[in-house]
Amino acid sequence: MLIAVDIGNTNIVIGFIDGDDIVGTYRLTTKTRRTSDEYAMMLSTFMSMSRIRPDEVDDVIISSVVPKVMYAFRSSIKKFLGLEPIIIGPGIKCGINLRLDEPKTVGADRIADCAGAYYLYGGPVLVIDFGTATTYDYVDADGVFSVGVIGVGLETSANSLWSQTAQLPEIEIARPDTILATNTKTAMQAGIYYQFLGGVEYTIAQFRKEIGHDFKVVATGGLGRVLYDATDSIDVYDSQLIFKGLAIIYARFRAQSRAGKTSGKSAVKSRRK
Repeated sequence: MLIAVDIGNTNIVIGFIDGDDIVGTYRLTTKTRRTSDEYAMMLSTFMSMSRIRPDEVDDVIISSVVPKVMYAFRSSIKKFLGLEPIIIGPGIKCGINLRLDEPKTVGADRIADCAGAYYLYGGPVLVIDFGTATTYDYVDADGVFSVGVIGVGLETSANSLWSQTAQLPEIEIARPDTILATNTKTAMQAGIYYQFLGGVEYTIAQFRKEIGHDFKVVATGGLGRVLYDATDSIDVYDSQLIFKGLAIIYARFRAQSRAGKTSGKSAVKSRRK
């Protein structure tokens, strides 16, 4: 049993992975003032809901882009499960060759998404994550991640619209029935949705133009489904890509550890206290 955790700017998502099956996923808001006991209580609740006992958990793997919560969250894993979690970062063999100018600054979630997309759907592949930010990361046929784009997220863009205008209300982000809006709410929905969708399609087209050959497009992220259903530019939408990518990285990590033991290198100690 593996617990995979993605700590993002807006949400912390937790997945329970039993072999090849994701048996439960949960989400909580990212807050920097939670204690390790609070995180442990939430984790205990989620495990109980999925009927998982603490002694069934073999390891925990974490990708995080929010350093401020890591001390408390990491401490909760140690206290509640007696495990030292694996943190995606420098030194972890992820199966993707990072050749960006500053590889250490690349978000762990982007690395996990790329690993998941490449090993599940093949390369070359453009991986789009519709989160707080929208990221476009290209992995070539040889597993090399050398270029990427970071843009504003759909919800972030919408929030800026109603927070910066006195008379525009907060609305649900959804695909409108028509672009021919006749009231303020539908006018905002149409404007937000189609403007963002057009930007996504143009960005994909520009990647194809400059790379010079075709590739698969795999999307993930909470609002990705809303866009996937409206465009032919995205080939696959996988809401659980981050968990699958973390599981792939974990499998490679464990295989590397076993190989180290077999070849006579320093043994990796048990991760459980």
